[in-house]
Amino acid sequence: MRRKSYRFRVAAWVLGFWMLATVAGARPFIVLVYNVENLFDADGVAQYEDYHPARYSRAHVLTKLRNVTEIVAQFEGGRGPDVILFQEIEADQTPGPSAPQYEAMLRKYAGVRLEEMLGAKFDESVADWPAEALLLKAFEERGLTGYQVIAAENVRADGSTRPLAQKCVTFTRFPVKAVKSHPTRDARAILEVQVEVDGARLYLFNNHWKSGAGDAETEKVRAENARTLRRRLDEIFREDRNADVIVAGDFNSHYNQKRRYPKMQDTGINDVLGSQGNELAVRGEQRDLYNLWFELPAEERGSDTYQGEWGTLMQMMVSRGLYDYRGVQYVDNSFGVAKVPGLNVDAKGLPVRWTFLGEAGAGYSDHFPIYAKFVTVKDGRTDRWVALRNASTERSIEAEARRIDYGRIDVEKVALRAERLGDGSALRVAGNLGKIVRVEGKVGPGSRLTVSFLGEVYDVWSFDATLRDALRAQFKEGETVRFYGELGQHRGRWQFVIHDARWVR
Repeated sequence: MRRKSYRFRVAAWVLGFWMLATVAGARPFIVLVYNVENLFDADGVAQYEDYHPARYSRAHVLTKLRNVTEIVAQFEGGRGPDVILFQEIEADQTPGPSAPQYEAMLRKYAGVRLEEMLGAKFDESVADWPAEALLLKAFEERGLTGYQVIAAENVRADGSTRPLAQKCVTFTRFPVKAVKSHPTRDARAILEVQVEVDGARLYLFNNHWKSGAGDAETEKVRAENARTLRRRLDEIFREDRNADVIVAGDFNSHYNQKRRYPKMQDTGINDVLGSQGNELAVRGEQRDLYNLWFELPAEERGSDTYQGEWGTLMQMMVSRGLYDYRGVQYVDNSFGVAKVPGLNVDAKGLPVRWTFLGEAGAGYSDHFPIYAKFVTVKDGRTDRWVALRNASTERSIEAEARRIDYGRIDVEKVALRAERLGDGSALRVAGNLGKIVRVEGKVGPGSRLTVSFLGEVYDVWSFDATLRDALRAQFKEGETVRFYGELGQHRGRWQFVIHDARWVR
């Protein structure tokens, strides 16, 4: 098991990494993997009802673009990573007759700010811009330049012409040598982009598999998604067993899917694709993909949360070729989770996800991005391997979901209090979503557990069924109750979520 604790200190390691690589004559770079939680365009046409104009305004689009850009700008001293694999970018529902010409689009609006394009100067031409083009414009204004944009085709495995809602998109500064979209069952097409890095061929596979990680029926679909990818990987490795390959994205599977859900016969990620955690075994013939989650201690593995549990839906895997001395090489122990205090992580250490609240919305994503460092080497040796520090094994694999330890949060220190808020309208704002509140109020009538606080009624909930039953038994209609609750919304209703029995006091 890894013993070292990893934190997101981009500026410090970028400087040291760059100096070391420069001395060695190598080409250092970063790969970032980022699910942006539904970055949709501004044309008002969307498959998801939440992204129709009544709820998703152009001001919301601008906020999402700026927030994604802000996270990306945390890397490389504000320059941004050389490779970014995005998921949940809208598949344009009103595409033109030809593929977007991104550079030409930027030149046409070179003198116009994005805020103007989505504001006073918005017209049909801007409405035609797909979401990734708008993001490229936001990047340019922030000084994140030099990217080529490759979007997956809007294609389905069954040949249907019914468009997908989302697509995978890859941004890269490296010369693009080949591109292919691989249609797969009931999911976004897997995007393969081959780039040239310092003369070496690097394969990038951008994935977004079928959702529903804990469901056995949808796991059958993810197994098909895995077979689509595995077939292509097998082709590559038959030609060159030491090919440099990065497989990443939102797999809607956990790195320990097989152990976490033992009743699933064949998991896509572990059984079909072959993701595994023995870092030395990747050098052999049979286990050709190493999952970088094993680079972190088990207690630090988490990119997303669901009902009080940590998940690892965001993943990055590397091939055996990234451990040899030819072409591109993975930098040992460089994998990390991009948690930026004050931006995309809250006081509880959880993702600050997107919300539509307010005129312009707020928040980032329900997934933390993940990243790793790579470097090119000139030896040309496929018979020599990187010397590893504390090479990981699968002994550290977790059999069960890791629950968020809400009991360790100092709720008295971080909680919002009534005396600082004034009334309910001051509390019900986007910036307070996800924050812990000190609540004192009367329990309301009816079968739904509610509390009256600052002149407003809130649902009271817990994802822990045992705690939920205890709250219903303890909280009696008309009685005054005191507790700490996380402020949230569910289906348009405001609520306080009690995550731990110690929060009731």
